[in-house]
Amino acid sequence: MDGTEPPPGTRTLARGLAVLRAVAAGAGDLRAVVEHTGLGRSTAHRLLQLLTSEGFVRGGGAAPYGLGPALIELGFTALHRNPLPVVARPVLEELSGRVLDTVHLAVEDGGTALYLDKLPGSRGAEMRSRVGHRMPLTRTGIGKALLLDTPDRWEALYAAESAVVPQAARLPEPAAFRERMSGYAEQDAAFDLEENEPGIRCVASPVRDATGRIAGAVSVSATSPYMPARRMRGLVPVVRAAAGRISAGLGGPGPAGGRPRTGRGGGPAD
Repeated sequence: MDGTEPPPGTRTLARGLAVLRAVAAGAGDLRAVVEHTGLGRSTAHRLLQLLTSEGFVRGGGAAPYGLGPALIELGFTALHRNPLPVVARPVLEELSGRVLDTVHLAVEDGGTALYLDKLPGSRGAEMRSRVGHRMPLTRTGIGKALLLDTPDRWEALYAAESAVVPQAARLPEPAAFRERMSGYAEQDAAFDLEENEPGIRCVASPVRDATGRIAGAVSVSATSPYMPARRMRGLVPVVRAAAGRISAGLGGPGPAGGRPRTGRGGGPAD
């Protein structure tokens, strides 16, 4: 558990959620759950028994613990009650067929980019992303697209996320990062120049709802041989148009509206 005191009367619920998160993180037996949560062995065992009987956890005994079917059902229910993935899906499918590369849909959740949909590309290496996976905001193209309207957050998030990045990561200096983000905001599209995963590049654009706020983002990702600088620049209007169509489906500005367009951008030539 993270040490934060839960509200009065919710301690047992908080402990059960901690056990679920431990199992989701790979704790496959009672000992691992205890180590991950800091709970007593008997408490952890009782919670695992209850969660298993309710279908939130599977396994136990000789079989390792894992997330159960009840969570899958709830996850799909939550996903399909969010209008964004429903509205976006046909647009994503059309975009995927056009570009042949991996297409993602994501939202900001808990200070990370949370993937709601993924259509794998038909060429190049398979990417580690998956639906439900979380990635950094300031190192991924789709994460940067989610941040384009909030420049007051750029430095703090960049500093926090850069602090946990392996030294080999290709990260710009803070001043260069802000300059890139300013360019991305002007063109309403962002790039991942292999800052998150070596050999993977990305072009992304935000989706806006009826209030004009960023509700999500769309990206096209591919290995670097398929993403030279010239193609990345050429994909900007394509990805931006797809994001605009999804925005229109949410009652927001369509492909031709809502944001200024300039030619400066945050080009991938550097």
